[in-house]
Amino acid sequence: MTPPPVRLVVVDDHEVVRAGFAGLLATQQDFAVVGTAVDGAEAVRLCREQHPDVVLMDVRMPVMDGIEATARITADTPSARILILTTFDLDEHVYDALGAGASGFLLKDVTAEGLFDAVRVIAAGEALLAPTVTRRLIAEFARQRPRGTGPARPAPAPAGLTPRETQVLRLVAEGLSNPEVAARLHVGEETVKTHVSRVLTKLGLRDRTQAVVLAYESGLVVPGGNQDSRPHGPPDPAGRPV
Repeated sequence: MTPPPVRLVVVDDHEVVRAGFAGLLATQQDFAVVGTAVDGAEAVRLCREQHPDVVLMDVRMPVMDGIEATARITADTPSARILILTTFDLDEHVYDALGAGASGFLLKDVTAEGLFDAVRVIAAGEALLAPTVTRRLIAEFARQRPRGTGPARPAPAPAGLTPRETQVLRLVAEGLSNPEVAARLHVGEETVKTHVSRVLTKLGLRDRTQAVVLAYESGLVVPGGNQDSRPHGPPDPAGRPV
């Protein structure tokens, strides 16, 4: 059975950009553009009506900006994943948008194939932030915007996480992909995916991107610091730490 198409909403105050993205997305059989909006307020209303899977959201807009709209949409429609559209890869507002509940970001000069891939990644619940982007973007904003004085060393693990889950969370936040985490820990990729899923469930997070944000916000990972990502706990029967 063919799965239903990914329902999409495109939000941008520039008609050419809005129509361009909507037109490109409509060329894909597995996508359905269910609406477009010219500002955040209209986007909030549209999402309440249409319940999209993915929202492509501009940041700078009149009436209501993309950050406030992101916060309202993720509160009203938790299943909707927000993909932030930005002109600059280190836009100071991107971090605010991620904190408001966005699942990733995309440059407006992205290629058509890059756009399609990004939407599919977000719709599947994965992180759009590629490992190199995670390291460059999240760490940079954490340095620019420290929360209070911040710990000099990584903070204790969030309550409820096992040592291995904490370790996986740290590695993901440092920008490692699932295959890289698997290689570092000498486990299979499916095992890593299971750990990530458990971390999200225990912390009440929607996706991997939010886990990265939480790791920096909580001080579990300190940008530029030496993270203790060595395995903890007794070895398994094969001699690997667990």
